[in-house]
Amino acid sequence: MKIATYNVNGINGRLPVLLRWLQEDAPDIVCLQELKAPDEKFPLSAIRAVGYDAIWHGQKSWNGVAILSRVGEIHETRRGLPGDPDDSHSRYIEAAVNGLLIGGLYLPNGNPRPGPKFDYKLRWFERLIAHAGELLATGLPAMIIGDFNVMPTAQDVRRPERWLDDALFAPEVRAAYFRLLDQGWVDALRMIHPDETIYTFWKYWRGAFDRNDGLRIDHLLLSPALADRLVDARVDNHVRGWEKTSDHAPVWVEIADKSRKKRRASRA
Repeated sequence: MKIATYNVNGINGRLPVLLRWLQEDAPDIVCLQELKAPDEKFPLSAIRAVGYDAIWHGQKSWNGVAILSRVGEIHETRRGLPGDPDDSHSRYIEAAVNGLLIGGLYLPNGNPRPGPKFDYKLRWFERLIAHAGELLATGLPAMIIGDFNVMPTAQDVRRPERWLDDALFAPEVRAAYFRLLDQGWVDALRMIHPDETIYTFWKYWRGAFDRNDGLRIDHLLLSPALADRLVDARVDNHVRGWEKTSDHAPVWVEIADKSRKKRRASRA
């Protein structure tokens, strides 16, 4: 089974790109971020026309997350993280799909740092860590995937010296990411490619994609039970080169039906 995450950067404006990718790559389950559309503007008919059902948590002009499936019903278990009933951002959606429990997220950017947006990012991250621990405690095959807006290490950014003051590379944010891993979650891309240069996002300007001047900020974290079934994990870089595409590329994992030999994840 192939599960993907993709920050579409506006689902209606990028709909032809999304539909093309879904038809060509045919992932079984997909988490989307940055829909930038209210619930009533979600293009369900177009997505169903290419073989997917969907649930979504939209927001006008900003944020928005969704889960798509072509391999069975989507049983929604949560929308929005617990811990702050006044949080109005549409950044988290969770569902049971085809034997997996999947949390799709769009973690706050947090810039400028310092400031209230950065403080909100840290608070949101703490809520995620608390909820992620509860997911692990169930013992179910689970994953939390999406745009984390964090480069965990210097290996995950082309020119780390230029990002030292940025919220995506802040020590507090990187530490929070590794607290997730310390719970037992496994970074799928680094499990398969511990030493490779891998990016998932490239700015639109100054030819960043052509120069491979990118960041790795989209992550797929697997519970131990699911990490034992990991077959492969990759980035569909070519989609970033399409016309009118997102500034992110899709990232995916392939999961076997049964457990495989364990590999050791790397923080290098």
